[in-house]
Amino acid sequence: MIKAKIEDTELLAHLDSIHKDEMTIFVMADNAFRGAFLNGTRLVNQMRANHNLGILETMILGQAMLCGALLIPTMKGREHLTFRYDVNGPAAGFSVEADSTGYVRGYLLQNKIPIDKPLESWDLAPFLGDGTLTISRIGEGMKEPQSGTVEIMYKNIAKDLAWYFAQSEQIHTAFNTSIQFDKRGRVVGAGGMFLQHIPESGGYSKKSPRFQNDDSLIQRVENAFSAMPSIGQWFSEGGNMRDVIYGLFREFEPNAILNRDIVFDCPCSLESFTNHVRHLPKAEVEDIIKNDPNPIEIICHNCGSRYLIDKKNLA
Repeated sequence: MIKAKIEDTELLAHLDSIHKDEMTIFVMADNAFRGAFLNGTRLVNQMRANHNLGILETMILGQAMLCGALLIPTMKGREHLTFRYDVNGPAAGFSVEADSTGYVRGYLLQNKIPIDKPLESWDLAPFLGDGTLTISRIGEGMKEPQSGTVEIMYKNIAKDLAWYFAQSEQIHTAFNTSIQFDKRGRVVGAGGMFLQHIPESGGYSKKSPRFQNDDSLIQRVENAFSAMPSIGQWFSEGGNMRDVIYGLFREFEPNAILNRDIVFDCPCSLESFTNHVRHLPKAEVEDIIKNDPNPIEIICHNCGSRYLIDKKNLA
């Protein structure tokens, strides 16, 4: 991938001053719940720069990227996942890919998103509309991906993703994502949290009977989750990740077990695109060499990288 340069020195200084991009994975209530807390401020800024997005486009694809990253803890071993939204609203939807190695990439199905009046709120429902949410997973050794699709219920990316888990996997799951813009429309904070009930864990502790795995425990955790502050604002103001985890869920004795890097990245390269063009049908390659300008420009739709291929490398 070719990373677009972020030219705003003031923004870069701010990014250097806040908590670094990373995901903290934690368990709590005697392992009855697992969760992940993510600072993705740089991830969203790099995504925006690479795709050259406006504010509305950044908000939609940024939330999708954060949700995609939060799906990484649900992966088993070497796994690759696609999170796709297909809707009838002006945004049309998005496709986001996440990989167990820690990279996330994706694109909007409609960029720029047509609007007929200035934004009045961050309610994205009018731009999303009705449609479907699909998650496809392919693990190491699998020949075909395993996919599940649900009808969109809330026209809210995080809530619809939780709805997917409730319908497709019958698991209590919650997602919360947030992107904070400053007065100049710059992303100064972005992040998200994932929380999931693990019924098969048993969830009962003789030392802590209040963690008995029942509806009361689930409701108490949901209440704590709903009290979360704006994550984007928290990170924009220099907030610490562990302060939220150990403060918000202190009743459930959380334990942070792993920190990992999450980045906006893509495995595309000039070499891979050159090989792809070179292996097109012979007549098509000959037509490209004869009629297309030199060099040929190819844009990776997953990350926005622009590659220039010299036609002499196609012969």
